[in-house]
Amino acid sequence: MSAAPTPSAGTVELSGDLRVHDPALAVTDDGWFVYCTGGDGVGDGCLQVRRSRDGVAWEFAGTVWDAKPAWLAQAVPGVANLWAPELVEHDGTWYLYYAASTFGSNRSVIALATNTTLDPGAPGYEWVDRGPVIASGEDDDFNAIDPGVVVDADGTPWMSFGSFWSGIRMVPLAWPQGFIAPDWSGAPLRLANRELVPNAIEAPYVLRHEGAYYLFVSQDFCCRGVDSTYRIAVGRADSVDGPYLDRYGVELLAGGGTVLLETDGARIGPGGQSISAAHLAFHYYDGNDDGRFRLEILPLAWQDGWPAVQWKESA
Repeated sequence: MSAAPTPSAGTVELSGDLRVHDPALAVTDDGWFVYCTGGDGVGDGCLQVRRSRDGVAWEFAGTVWDAKPAWLAQAVPGVANLWAPELVEHDGTWYLYYAASTFGSNRSVIALATNTTLDPGAPGYEWVDRGPVIASGEDDDFNAIDPGVVVDADGTPWMSFGSFWSGIRMVPLAWPQGFIAPDWSGAPLRLANRELVPNAIEAPYVLRHEGAYYLFVSQDFCCRGVDSTYRIAVGRADSVDGPYLDRYGVELLAGGGTVLLETDGARIGPGGQSISAAHLAFHYYDGNDDGRFRLEILPLAWQDGWPAVQWKESA
């Protein structure tokens, strides 16, 4: 096995194919990988793959599949693109969680695929469809999109998810299947809520760091180009299931959230975040390029028990 790459993103401007929305970042012994929301008429809207040797220069590496799993057409009528993937490795298997939905609807599903490698050029590379993990519909008060998985101190995986509706929710998973724990029968736990109409919070990602848990969320509105208002906010908890509080002690369930990153000049609406090897990956909308979305990756630092990032100075 090759030596793990030295993280270098954040030191210079990223280059190559950066047309990435909702990045799932994984820094591995075989290089850097970003899986992201599908689109642009490529691969039937399936999740897209980017890869890099150093985290700086990126290239397009295809789509997860050439066509979406057939069962999705009935589960989510009208689904065009697969959204917001999450990558988790356990015991030599990669678990790829992703969402299927349509804008403005909570008829949604989070599904799972597995593989032994993230590299499309590696022998044995094949994403195997494992089917739905959790679904939502008009009778539910949550929206089953934007999965994010964290493993707690006891080794139990938990999946946070949610967009608008009742905010950010969470369920326990179980290895090795990667589905909801078989002994779980309750409603999804509640982690965060804006307490505003509309409830503009989504894209949760929970990180365990030095005995605490940090819930990163995207607040406000994505997908509007230069009019996007996305921003990344965070809360901290002693337990994976909360309560999560911001720096001022306000619960994220009560509208709290410490802003980590927001619009900076022509770099508009950062959000859709994930974390790997102490680097924060997200997309933003480029005001110097007609509001097109692009990938950014920044080193994640810590100050007084809270995460911190600093956007590079514009060239």
